[in-house]
Amino acid sequence: MEKKKFTRLNAAEFAALLARDHSDHARGVCVLDSRDADAFAKEHLPGAMRLHTANLDALILGTPKQRPVLLYCYHGNASQQYANMFADFGFAEVYDLIGGFEAWRAHRATAAVPAVPAVSPEPTLLHWMAAQGFVGNDINATIANRSTPLMQAARLGELAIAEELLACGAALQPTNLDGNNALWLACFGGNVALVALLIAKGIAINHQNDNGASCLMYAASAGKTEVVECLLKGGADTTLKSLDDFTALDMAANLECLNLLRKASPRQTQLESI
Repeated sequence: MEKKKFTRLNAAEFAALLARDHSDHARGVCVLDSRDADAFAKEHLPGAMRLHTANLDALILGTPKQRPVLLYCYHGNASQQYANMFADFGFAEVYDLIGGFEAWRAHRATAAVPAVPAVSPEPTLLHWMAAQGFVGNDINATIANRSTPLMQAARLGELAIAEELLACGAALQPTNLDGNNALWLACFGGNVALVALLIAKGIAINHQNDNGASCLMYAASAGKTEVVECLLKGGADTTLKSLDDFTALDMAANLECLNLLRKASPRQTQLESI
């Protein structure tokens, strides 16, 4: 009997590997959801990208082979076929979720996850949350586009609010309906101190959204030089590629970003040493 070229994990083991990603943000795992678009839009694992026939080749060819790949589907059947494909293309670590998303849902329902924030929000923070449309005192509540209070503070560039939210136990892992985490929205907001804070707290700096774009790619394409510099100092990966096969270097919108990325690019460093 042929030995499997990938590893099957139960939901608890899958969760542990996801946790490893968030503590080691220099090179996070690539989480792929092969369910249909409606199911993915309703709910998916933190940081997951949707995998489908149209982007399969781009993901296989554009994802670094050293990145761990975690795959799941509805019940753990289709994900095994995809896992075989990634393993056949030389990926060193390929994992598949036994029982699929339904197993994850059951695990989450029985896991001991605190239902209240670690520290009760101060009245000023509750007032800010209410003004943004959040109901109650849930630090990880969501509003339109599945934005959390931390995402909203990041988008608005409100450093003090973000610090309060993190002190109260705001989660770093959630993503909105576009697959963007709080760091992406902080890059959009342009508050470099807030970007640096999230990186220091261990947010997944190399997380890629539903289009395969990382925070570094966005910042470079928007010409946000100071943000690009901050991300590079935090360990952002310059080799990641979008679903269109572009790196952050390819997307640089100004000379300053281009020079920063050239200096940080492994390929450019090799060329300069020849």
